[in-house]
Amino acid sequence: MSPLDKMWASFVAIGLMAFASLLITYARAKTTGAVRLVLSIVAFVMLVAMLPFALLSML
Repeated sequence: MSPLDKMWASFVAIGLMAFASLLITYARAKTTGAVRLVLSIVAFVMLVAMLPFALLSML
């Protein structure tokens, strides 16, 4: 994998992690009930999706 591809993989990982962090912060501060649960699950899925990109950029 070229260094440029690793850079883009790391950018995707950083973006997913930042968006998931903002989403979970919003979910905990401003929402309740089912909406909070759905937003938390979406943030968790984004963090799981971020993991392969982060590992890819480190290899």
